[in-house]
Amino acid sequence: MSGIELPLRGRRVLILVGDIYEDLELWYPKLRLLEAGAEVSVAGPEASVIYSGKHGYPCQSDVAIDDVDAADFDLLVVPGGFMPDKLRRDQVVLDLVKAFDTAGKPIGAICHGGWIPISAGVYRGVRVTGSPGIKDDLENAGAIYLDEAVVVDGNHVTSRRPDDLPDFCRELIKLV
Repeated sequence: MSGIELPLRGRRVLILVGDIYEDLELWYPKLRLLEAGAEVSVAGPEASVIYSGKHGYPCQSDVAIDDVDAADFDLLVVPGGFMPDKLRRDQVVLDLVKAFDTAGKPIGAICHGGWIPISAGVYRGVRVTGSPGIKDDLENAGAIYLDEAVVVDGNHVTSRRPDDLPDFCRELIKLV
Protein backbone atom coordinates (compact mmCIF):
# COMPACT_ATOMS: atom_id res chain seq x y z
CA MET A 1 0.00 0.00 0.00
CA SER A 2 2.91 2.33 -0.56
CA GLY A 3 2.01 5.70 -1.99
CA ILE A 4 -1.44 5.72 -0.37
CA GLU A 5 -1.90 8.68 1.94
CA LEU A 6 -3.40 7.72 5.30
CA PRO A 7 -3.64 11.02 7.21
CA LEU A 8 -5.12 9.39 10.31
CA ARG A 9 -2.69 6.48 10.60
CA GLY A 10 -2.03 5.89 14.30
CA ARG A 11 -5.10 7.88 15.38
CA ARG A 12 -7.91 6.34 17.41
CA VAL A 13 -11.54 7.31 16.92
CA LEU A 14 -14.51 6.55 19.15
CA ILE A 15 -18.05 6.53 17.73
CA LEU A 16 -21.11 6.25 19.96
CA VAL A 17 -23.93 3.84 19.11
CA GLY A 18 -27.28 2.89 20.60
CA ASP A 19 -30.64 1.76 19.33
CA ILE A 20 -32.23 3.90 16.64
CA TYR A 21 -29.01 5.67 15.65
CA GLU A 22 -29.07 7.42 12.25
CA ASP A 23 -27.55 4.78 9.97
CA LEU A 24 -25.69 7.06 7.55
CA GLU A 25 -24.41 9.33 10.31
CA LEU A 26 -22.60 6.40 11.93
CA TRP A 27 -21.53 4.34 8.93
CA TYR A 28 -20.35 7.09 6.58
CA PRO A 29 -17.92 8.60 9.13
CA LYS A 30 -16.82 5.17 10.33
CA LEU A 31 -15.90 4.01 6.82
CA ARG A 32 -14.39 7.37 5.82
CA LEU A 33 -12.21 7.50 8.94
CA LEU A 34 -11.11 3.88 8.43
CA GLU A 35 -10.27 4.77 4.84
CA ALA A 36 -8.11 7.64 6.17
CA GLY A 37 -6.16 5.16 8.29
CA ALA A 38 -7.78 5.62 11.71
CA GLU A 39 -8.49 2.81 14.13
CA VAL A 40 -12.22 3.11 14.86
CA SER A 41 -14.00 1.71 17.92
CA VAL A 42 -17.76 1.80 18.36
CA ALA A 43 -19.01 2.13 21.94
CA GLY A 44 -22.55 1.34 23.03
CA PRO A 45 -24.33 0.89 26.33
CA GLU A 46 -23.13 -2.74 26.22
CA ALA A 47 -20.19 -4.44 24.47
CA SER A 48 -20.73 -6.84 21.58
CA VAL A 49 -24.40 -5.95 21.17
CA ILE A 50 -25.98 -5.38 17.79
CA TYR A 51 -27.86 -2.07 17.75
CA SER A 52 -30.47 -1.28 15.11
CA GLY A 53 -30.29 1.88 13.09
CA LYS A 54 -33.26 4.09 12.37
CA HIS A 55 -33.46 2.52 8.92
CA GLY A 56 -32.67 -1.01 10.09
CA TYR A 57 -28.94 -1.19 9.43
CA PRO A 58 -27.21 -3.07 12.28
CA CYS A 59 -24.06 -1.99 14.08
CA GLN A 60 -22.26 -4.10 16.67
CA SER A 61 -20.51 -2.28 19.49
CA ASP A 62 -16.87 -3.08 20.09
CA VAL A 63 -16.86 -1.92 23.69
CA ALA A 64 -19.20 -0.73 26.44
CA ILE A 65 -19.25 3.02 27.03
CA ASP A 66 -18.56 2.35 30.72
CA ASP A 67 -15.22 0.79 29.75
CA VAL A 68 -14.00 3.68 27.58
CA ASP A 69 -11.40 6.27 28.59
CA ALA A 70 -11.20 9.51 26.59
CA ALA A 71 -7.41 9.45 27.07
CA ASP A 72 -7.24 6.45 24.72
CA PHE A 73 -8.81 8.29 21.75
CA ASP A 74 -8.07 11.25 19.50
CA LEU A 75 -11.61 11.97 18.26
CA LEU A 76 -15.21 11.39 19.36
CA VAL A 77 -18.05 11.15 16.82
CA VAL A 78 -21.68 11.44 17.93
CA PRO A 79 -24.18 10.37 15.25
CA GLY A 80 -27.78 11.49 15.36
CA GLY A 81 -31.05 9.64 15.18
CA PHE A 82 -33.08 9.00 18.32
CA MET A 83 -30.08 7.39 20.07
CA PRO A 84 -28.64 10.65 21.48
CA ASP A 85 -31.85 11.40 23.37
CA LYS A 86 -31.40 8.21 25.39
CA LEU A 87 -27.60 8.27 25.75
CA ARG A 88 -27.57 11.86 27.02
CA ARG A 89 -29.33 10.63 30.17
CA ASP A 90 -26.29 8.50 31.08
CA GLN A 91 -23.81 10.36 33.31
CA VAL A 92 -20.95 8.16 32.06
CA VAL A 93 -21.61 9.38 28.49
CA LEU A 94 -21.70 13.02 29.65
CA ASP A 95 -18.48 12.61 31.63
CA LEU A 96 -16.83 11.07 28.57
CA VAL A 97 -17.82 14.05 26.40
CA LYS A 98 -16.61 16.47 29.07
CA ALA A 99 -13.27 14.62 29.22
CA PHE A 100 -12.81 14.95 25.44
CA ASP A 101 -13.70 18.64 25.64
CA THR A 102 -11.45 19.39 28.63
CA ALA A 103 -8.55 17.73 26.80
CA GLY A 104 -9.28 19.83 23.69
CA LYS A 105 -9.86 16.70 21.63
CA PRO A 106 -12.16 16.94 18.60
CA ILE A 107 -15.83 16.16 19.13
CA GLY A 108 -17.94 15.71 16.02
CA ALA A 109 -21.73 15.78 16.29
CA ILE A 110 -24.19 15.59 13.45
CA CYS A 111 -27.94 16.20 13.29
CA HIS A 112 -29.50 15.24 16.64
CA GLY A 113 -26.08 14.10 17.92
CA GLY A 114 -25.74 17.60 19.36
CA TRP A 115 -28.10 16.61 22.16
CA ILE A 116 -25.27 14.78 23.92
CA PRO A 117 -22.79 17.71 24.02
CA ILE A 118 -25.72 19.95 25.03
CA SER A 119 -26.42 17.74 28.05
CA ALA A 120 -22.69 17.53 28.81
CA GLY A 121 -22.62 21.33 29.00
CA VAL A 122 -19.79 21.82 26.49
CA TYR A 123 -21.50 24.09 23.92
CA ARG A 124 -21.79 27.37 25.85
CA GLY A 125 -20.40 30.10 23.58
CA VAL A 126 -19.51 27.60 20.82
CA ARG A 127 -20.58 28.17 17.22
CA VAL A 128 -22.44 25.03 16.06
CA THR A 129 -24.98 23.67 13.65
CA GLY A 130 -27.26 20.68 13.90
CA SER A 131 -30.68 19.51 12.86
CA PRO A 132 -33.06 22.47 12.68
CA GLY A 133 -35.19 20.39 15.05
CA ILE A 134 -32.70 20.98 17.88
CA LYS A 135 -31.88 24.62 17.07
CA ASP A 136 -33.76 25.85 20.15
CA ASP A 137 -32.01 23.25 22.34
CA LEU A 138 -28.61 24.37 21.03
CA GLU A 139 -29.38 28.04 21.62
CA ASN A 140 -30.86 27.37 25.06
CA ALA A 141 -27.60 25.58 25.93
CA GLY A 142 -25.71 28.76 25.12
CA ALA A 143 -24.45 27.72 21.68
CA ILE A 144 -24.42 30.07 18.70
CA TYR A 145 -26.48 28.33 16.00
CA LEU A 146 -25.52 28.67 12.33
CA ASP A 147 -27.48 27.06 9.50
CA GLU A 148 -24.47 25.77 7.55
CA ALA A 149 -23.39 22.38 6.21
CA VAL A 150 -20.49 22.21 8.66
CA VAL A 151 -19.28 24.46 11.46
CA VAL A 152 -15.87 24.14 13.10
CA ASP A 153 -15.25 26.05 16.33
CA GLY A 154 -12.21 25.07 18.36
CA ASN A 155 -12.41 21.32 18.92
CA HIS A 156 -16.06 21.05 17.82
CA VAL A 157 -17.18 19.94 14.35
CA THR A 158 -20.93 19.94 13.73
CA SER A 159 -23.23 19.28 10.76
CA ARG A 160 -26.98 19.32 10.13
CA ARG A 161 -27.97 16.15 8.30
CA PRO A 162 -26.77 13.18 6.21
CA ASP A 163 -26.39 15.35 3.09
CA ASP A 164 -23.64 17.24 4.95
CA LEU A 165 -21.55 14.13 5.66
CA PRO A 166 -18.84 14.77 3.02
CA ASP A 167 -18.14 18.23 4.51
CA PHE A 168 -18.41 16.88 8.07
CA CYS A 169 -15.89 14.08 7.48
CA ARG A 170 -13.50 16.32 5.56
CA GLU A 171 -13.38 18.74 8.53
CA LEU A 172 -13.02 15.93 11.09
CA ILE A 173 -10.00 14.59 9.22
CA LYS A 174 -8.46 18.07 8.99
CA LEU A 175 -8.96 18.72 12.70
CA VAL A 176 -7.44 15.44 13.87
